[in-house]
Amino acid sequence: MSRLQLTGLVAATHTPFHDDGSLNLAVVDRQAEHLLRNKVATVFIGGSTGESHSLNVEERQQLTTRWMEVVRGTPLKVVVHVGSNCLTDAAMLARHAEKSGAVAVAALSPSYFKPRNVETLVACAWQVASAAPQTPFYFYDIPVLTGVSLSMPEFLAHGRELIPNLAGLKFTNPDLMAYQACLRAGDGAFDVPWGCDEILLAALAFGATGAVGSTYNFAAPIFHRVLAAFAAGDLKSARDEQYRAVQMIQVLVRYGFIGATKAVMVMLGVDVGPARLPNALLTPEQTAGLRSDLETLGFFDWL
Repeated sequence: MSRLQLTGLVAATHTPFHDDGSLNLAVVDRQAEHLLRNKVATVFIGGSTGESHSLNVEERQQLTTRWMEVVRGTPLKVVVHVGSNCLTDAAMLARHAEKSGAVAVAALSPSYFKPRNVETLVACAWQVASAAPQTPFYFYDIPVLTGVSLSMPEFLAHGRELIPNLAGLKFTNPDLMAYQACLRAGDGAFDVPWGCDEILLAALAFGATGAVGSTYNFAAPIFHRVLAAFAAGDLKSARDEQYRAVQMIQVLVRYGFIGATKAVMVMLGVDVGPARLPNALLTPEQTAGLRSDLETLGFFDWL
């Protein structure tokens, strides 16, 4: 199996719902078209932004099947997040993703019964990765949501011995010291796409070449300019564009991040519907306030 490298922007996509909360898979076509227009070549489906823990196994398989149908014949590649508190479910989802043709699978840690050490975490990852042995596997480190904060350099060292298809990490963790160690683990053997949109520029300075994020669904032009300015050595422009992203994210967080990002997608003509509980749907008044705050920033002009 050849080494996979996720480069550039990877959009962690929303799962589209009807107003009654049921899946609205017809919208996937518009999501894909929108991302291609904005020069995003890879999607990460069914992750945190995709509200995976609010979907049942059948819905997650349907989501994968639909994305694979839509991207056929396009440049878009699909990474499927399969993580679950139930490792049997996660393995089932990984097996389905491999059969469907996903370019990679990823899984976060179980978070109700939490692994207490790296060895247990590797065993959990092995159970999932081994269900899709021909597909690159990424562990998805996001301690702010899972409550599992273990050494990722140690995970890579142990995981390399036990998980043949371990490609690397989706590193959604602001620990830049650990990130540097992960990039150098195994003499640079692993792909470690960055997962904190608000400090992408910092990760680029340490060697990041790819990034997975939710804001790339609707703010890709801003981040493309961060990447381009950094590559050109124009740090002033890169910092200015990164700070635009920071201001945008601060606004979104004030309104409730998942609900607000779904509302922004509607504003841009891609109606991904409401969020499922426990994420909250914005009221009409909140949506109007969100639009006003973004207009005041100049967000729509930045695109």
